[in-house]
Amino acid sequence: MHELQAVDPGSVLCYPAGSLVLVAGLPGAGKTTLLDRLYGLRGDETAPVPAGDVRVIDSRQARNWWARFLRPLPARLRTPLIQATHVWRIGRAILAGHGVVAHTRGTWPHILHLFAWLARRRGHRLHLILLDVDPHTARAGQVARGRVVTAATFARHCRRWYPLVDRARGGDPMPPAAGVTVLDRDAADRLKTIHFI
Repeated sequence: MHELQAVDPGSVLCYPAGSLVLVAGLPGAGKTTLLDRLYGLRGDETAPVPAGDVRVIDSRQARNWWARFLRPLPARLRTPLIQATHVWRIGRAILAGHGVVAHTRGTWPHILHLFAWLARRRGHRLHLILLDVDPHTARAGQVARGRVVTAATFARHCRRWYPLVDRARGGDPMPPAAGVTVLDRDAADRLKTIHFI
């Protein structure tokens, strides 16, 4: 089953209990901001945050956990370990049977396929929320958060990201996801809750 949702102002997104919901977008698109607002994250968490039977997982949690050990290292050495920890935490939460809302880049198909496979092993499905913002807005978001990716890295993200969003907006199936919701910044700002039923 594949679904593409358009979101109305003030809406609630509903997913089956136990689902894996990945919030994806360019660096600086507002993924962490959305999770902070919806789940009351403070920004100093070092582990996934329980919200009932759902686990809210942001890569910032892994970055915070590793900061005490890796702060002296350059970002190019820290980032792979932080990302591996983040992916591992998502996988662990899925295998434990929790519903998961997590931040992801969304542009690594092999990671999406891995997550979908893990969710299916537990009898659940992967759903994507794509935060579609223009590159200038995403760059401004990076500056505002105080972490700016290199121009080459950002260009690579853009090259991978926009074909993905175009496919979703065109109604093409987005395997391995069971459903895709595309939100622009205004729609993301109007989203009140992600509900598992």
